[in-house]
Amino acid sequence: MIMNGYRHRPVMTSEALEGLMVRPGGAYIDATMGEGGHCTAILGQCLPGGRLLGIDADPSVAPIAARRLSNFGQAFQVRVGNYAEIETLAADAEMAEAQGVLFDLGFSSRQIDNPARGFSFQADGPLDMRFDSVQLLTAEEIVNSWSEAELARTIREFGEEPRAGRIAAAIVHARPVSSTGALATIISKVSGGGRRKIHPATRTFQALRIRVNRELENIQRGLEGAVNLLAVGGRLVVITYHSLEAALVKSFLRREAGACTCPPEQLECTCGRVCRMKRISRKAIAPSPGEIHDNPRARSARLRVGERV
Repeated sequence: MIMNGYRHRPVMTSEALEGLMVRPGGAYIDATMGEGGHCTAILGQCLPGGRLLGIDADPSVAPIAARRLSNFGQAFQVRVGNYAEIETLAADAEMAEAQGVLFDLGFSSRQIDNPARGFSFQADGPLDMRFDSVQLLTAEEIVNSWSEAELARTIREFGEEPRAGRIAAAIVHARPVSSTGALATIISKVSGGGRRKIHPATRTFQALRIRVNRELENIQRGLEGAVNLLAVGGRLVVITYHSLEAALVKSFLRREAGACTCPPEQLECTCGRVCRMKRISRKAIAPSPGEIHDNPRARSARLRVGERV
C-alpha cells in the first residue's frame, strides 16, 4: 500500500522527452500529471525560460506534485480537472499554445495500491474506481444496479472479455456485491481454473474503471483539445496501456494526418478536411527490456508521437 512517500515510476520518460522534443523556453502540458514524475523530467529540459502546466483529474495528487516540484517556482502550474477540458484548463493557466503535450494514460501506483480507491482486485476495498470523487457514478452502482444485459455489454465492450455474459449473470445472481474482493471471487469462480497470464478479473475491472470514468470519450476530447493547443511543429505524445486506448489514439492520429476524404472522382472537395498532424512514429514504440525488468507495470505501455503541421 502506498499511503506515504512516493513510489510511482513514470513510464518511458526518455522516449517521451525525445518525442516531445523538449527545448528551453518552450511551453508544455502534462495532461496526466499524477505525482509529477514526467513533469520533473520535462521541467529539467525546458528551463531556462520554459513553463509546464500539469493537469490531473484526481484532486488528491495535485498537492503532492505541487510540493515535489515547488523548487521550479512559477515555471510549474497545476490545474485539477479532466484532460477532456484541456483547452479550458490551459486558458485558465494563461497558456495560449504549447510546444508539446503529453498523455500517459496509465494510472499511478498510489491509485492501484490504495484499497480505498477500489481499483485493484489484489486487496479488498469499496467498489468505487472514480478518479475524481466528486462524480456520481461508481463501480458499485454499475455492479449492483445495472441490468444483466447492460453489465454484459459493458464488460464485453470495455474489457474485451469473452466470458462477459457468464460473468454478468454470476454478478447479478450474487447481488448485492459488497467489495472488490467479493467481485474478484465471483469472477474467478465463473472463469474456471487453469493457468492464465493475467488474473481472471483483470478485464472486468478494466471495463468498470473505463465506464465509471468515461475514459475513452474523455481521451478523444482531450486529444482534439491538445491538437488545437499545439503550435505548428509542436509534438503530441501519448502512452497507452491496452488495446482500446491504442486503437483510439492510432485512429485519431491517422485521421488527423489525412487530408481530403472525398471520392477520387469528385472534382471539388466538399468534406472540408484539413491535415493538422503528421505521424512521427508510424509504429508504436515499446519500453526497453531493461525498463520492463525494473518496472513490470511498464510492459504493456506503447508510445505514439504526432506533430502539428
